[in-house]
Amino acid sequence: MSPSSALLLVPPDCPAPVPPETVLLGLPMIRRTALAASRAGFSTVAVASASDPVGRAVEGTGARLAGGQAAPSDAVVLPWNRVLRTGEVRELAAGRPARELGIEVRAREDLPRAERWLLDGLVKDTEGFMSRHFERKISLAVSRRLAATSITPNQMTLVSVAIGLVGALFFLSSQAAFETVGALLFLLHSILDGCDGELARLKFQESRFGGVLDFWGDNVVHSAVFSAMAIGWSRAIGETWPLLLGALAVGGTLASAAFVYVRTMRAPKEGPLFTSVSASETPVSRVADALSRRDFIYLVLALSLFGKANWFLFLTAIGAPIFFIVLLALDRRHAERKPA
Repeated sequence: MSPSSALLLVPPDCPAPVPPETVLLGLPMIRRTALAASRAGFSTVAVASASDPVGRAVEGTGARLAGGQAAPSDAVVLPWNRVLRTGEVRELAAGRPARELGIEVRAREDLPRAERWLLDGLVKDTEGFMSRHFERKISLAVSRRLAATSITPNQMTLVSVAIGLVGALFFLSSQAAFETVGALLFLLHSILDGCDGELARLKFQESRFGGVLDFWGDNVVHSAVFSAMAIGWSRAIGETWPLLLGALAVGGTLASAAFVYVRTMRAPKEGPLFTSVSASETPVSRVADALSRRDFIYLVLALSLFGKANWFLFLTAIGAPIFFIVLLALDRRHAERKPA
């Protein structure tokens, strides 16, 4: 099968099919497919229908109602009751259709299975163990309920950042109860931080600004937590040297973030940002994606239960600057290996 620039959505051959304007995770099914097709590289999306409900469902997607008009000879034909992930639609555009194409919705009873199919596709292969097996289960349940609302991905980013900053304030105390509350809010921030990307992909509202906002929002929260830990430790013992540890932790964190931003995120990336804000595949960009794994928060929680969050600050004060040095070394090594 050769690549195609046109997609034709046609009625399915099953009796009494589910209407194409049936809403699935906040969007009509046919609108979801039309938007995925435009993201995947189809320059033309036609719908074999002339009905007003279908026209309203695809309004603003770039899809056109073909009615009885002939479709382009090279068009890929797809029943509109077939729910696909964007990656599968991209394979169709490239002429490499998967053996199994998404989920076929023949009746409303099939909608929950189609929902699960789409939600499962939001889990990244690069995620940490706790993120995949615990945090994603919660964030996906939240995103499923928010998909049909007017809440935007960027609004969810700001909500998660606000929760993280509130959590940081609790680390100003060295008491176990306060540190534990702070760690739980820090974890809640991490869980809800997954919702912005999930909503962006479910609603087709991906944006470069959203990716950058998410990246720097996380680093601001981390820096606030480390700063509060240092101040709380300093106040508890009446010494100023913990502030130096805080400065090392925050400085190393922000230096790494700034370096990653300059090397992998500052240059515009073609198309929407689906899984990463990195502009290229380099050792530094892979480390950038690794930075999104936040299983370390569970160590913060475990130490906070005993009022020992300062132990984590000590480790971070050592590890963050070393991590920055490793980033520099990786980038230099990659530059030396690039062909002249």
